[in-house]
Amino acid sequence: MSADGRRLLLVDARGTEFTLDVTSDLRAALRGETARIGQLEIQMTSTLRPREIQSRIRSGETAEGVAQAAGTTVEAIMPFVAPVLAEREHVAERAQKSSLRRTTGDGARSLGEAVAAQVRSADAKPETVSWDAYRRDDGRWVLTATFTTPARSGTAAFTYDPPGNYVLADDDDARWLVGDLAPAPAAPPNDLEQARLRRMAATTGTADELPLGEDAIDLVSGEATGSDALVEDPGLHPPTSPSSTVEPSSAELDPRPEDDDRPHRRSVQKRRGRASVPSWDEIMFGGGDQ
Repeated sequence: MSADGRRLLLVDARGTEFTLDVTSDLRAALRGETARIGQLEIQMTSTLRPREIQSRIRSGETAEGVAQAAGTTVEAIMPFVAPVLAEREHVAERAQKSSLRRTTGDGARSLGEAVAAQVRSADAKPETVSWDAYRRDDGRWVLTATFTTPARSGTAAFTYDPPGNYVLADDDDARWLVGDLAPAPAAPPNDLEQARLRRMAATTGTADELPLGEDAIDLVSGEATGSDALVEDPGLHPPTSPSSTVEPSSAELDPRPEDDDRPHRRSVQKRRGRASVPSWDEIMFGGGDQ
């Protein structure tokens, strides 16, 4: 030891003298504190302390990202990163065995079982789901599951409560992955579709409906002549006495000459297939019920 206590004076077998500065890591090495030596090396080569490195890894950052932020290499920080990565893996495995609190189905089913059933139903293997976990600033753990299936792909997020041993789905990917995502409601029809539906409802009727509007007026007024005229069946009414007042038929009320050849507004051919319409007397006097 030098007089000032800052250096060691060394002499080799040939008598050559050397000096060695006394540092904290040298004192730790002489005491056998190897872990202390590693921490001192990190402090000397990194801008982040070992505890800060582990805290950032535990919160979900990658070793590459932390090493870059610390201004050092991944190899230099791996002695502190590896234990935290093992902790995250352990939490993720434990969370898969915990109870899943869900909106439908059996609430006691474990998360791993629910995910496996859903992934199989989507023609994929449960082993393809990649699990991870990290701790939030409030101390609660977030569980993530990255999945790819023919039906859907994404990264689901769950909240994991270790003391209660249960998980909650945090987003739609998580709800889909456990089979709790309800199908999206059908979009309401646009203005064009609504107009089309109203038009179809207005023009669609049953075979027993009577014609409306101009069709009904044409059929009961008997304006058509010749083969288009409505002919009353005398069998529909009982015979009347000579003193009875007989209502003139529609043909007698027509003031037009017999040779009037004006075009008819409606033809028999156009009315084919319509429902039968009661005669004029049936409408005015109640038909055969008299």
